Amino acid sequence: MEILGHQCQRDSAVISCMVRTGRRIGCFECCIKCLGGVPYASLVATILCFSGVALFCGCGHVALTGTVSILEQHFSTTASDHALLSEVIQLMQYVIYGIASFFFLYGIILLAEGFYTTSAVKELHGEFKTTACGRCISGMFVFLTYVLGVAWLGVFGFSAVPVFMFYNIWSTCEVIKSLQINMTVPGDQICVDIRQYGIIPWNAVPGKACGPILENICNTNEFYMSYHLFIVACAGAGATVIALIHFLMILSSNWAYLKDASKMQAYQDIKAKEEQELQDIQSRSKEQLNSYT
Repeated sequence: MEILGHQCQRDSAVISCMVRTGRRIGCFECCIKCLGGVPYASLVATILCFSGVALFCGCGHVALTGTVSILEQHFSTTASDHALLSEVIQLMQYVIYGIASFFFLYGIILLAEGFYTTSAVKELHGEFKTTACGRCISGMFVFLTYVLGVAWLGVFGFSAVPVFMFYNIWSTCEVIKSLQINMTVPGDQICVDIRQYGIIPWNAVPGKACGPILENICNTNEFYMSYHLFIVACAGAGATVIALIHFLMILSSNWAYLKDASKMQAYQDIKAKEEQELQDIQSRSKEQLNSYT
């Protein structure tokens, strides 16, 4: 086998590519052939999924910690009043750890499945053969990704709730500031009662904040950071939903390709078998004719 260039001699990938094709090709053509087997759609979906989950888990964890701090300092000074809420938030933080770990592994698995199906389609006429087990695994991933996509729609909607609550508090503070500037209505009459959201009981003390006290709460670092982190976490949940929808389209398409590839393989196997039988019949006929003569 003739090898083009000293660089191709050192590159085992190029050598293997030349061996598979059985013809004289350049390094650039071989690299293009190798890049053609990369599942770019799955790669983009994996990056988007990792980014969305990282934003949701990281920002959500810190925002929940800041929320507990705000409640303890300004709305529920008695520990027993918000004990249940603290336990729920702590449980949610542990769930966030599990979500991050699961989607890290699941994203890698889906990316590997994308490489598998891309190779199965592009190398259909080579030595690679699709199997019934591989098609079954692809179908299982389609179903699991669909379930996770529906679940993340619920997570996305749930993550919008704290954004709505913090936005109401922030908008109330803006109203208080505007009233103080215009000197129309005293700001002490405008309050925010956290108890109406159901996150702390009605007997919690003080449970609400009014006027300058509420304005001071909005100016704290905990409120500012928690508000914006909840917004970013909500955006991360939305990005994860988009990534899962993207994955679902990719997996459905790859599953259909694999199904067609299996049919093509069955057709080629039958055709090869018939040709072999025809050659055997012809060879036996020639042998019989030679024996008679």
